[in-house]
Amino acid sequence: QVQLVESGGGLVQPGGSLRLSCAASGNSFGWNAMSWYRQAPGKERLLVAQLTNGGNTYYADSVKGRFTISRDNGKNTFYLQMNSLKLEDTAVYYCRLDRLLGIHWGQGTHVTVSS
Repeated sequence: QVQLVESGGGLVQPGGSLRLSCAASGNSFGWNAMSWYRQAPGKERLLVAQLTNGGNTYYADSVKGRFTISRDNGKNTFYLQMNSLKLEDTAVYYCRLDRLLGIHWGQGTHVTVSS
């Protein structure tokens, strides 16, 4: 069983930065992709960034140039570095791990961008 635990959310002013972490425990081998999604109040959950096992990355247009997804193999953790945050980045952020044997979600971490 794989468990994903996010951390790093919080309150930040516009223009600020945050780094979200997603720590994977259990058998996370055989993964295809790791992703960050976000869900703003009253809206659907949307893909923000993705890193494939082959090293390819995808970013939503709204975050290109500001967010970076990465992975620390030794710590079995992946990250979302968020810079130049905007009010519209406010949401609950979820990490997701796609494996051959299934899809796993974290519990979500709140990010609030406010002055």
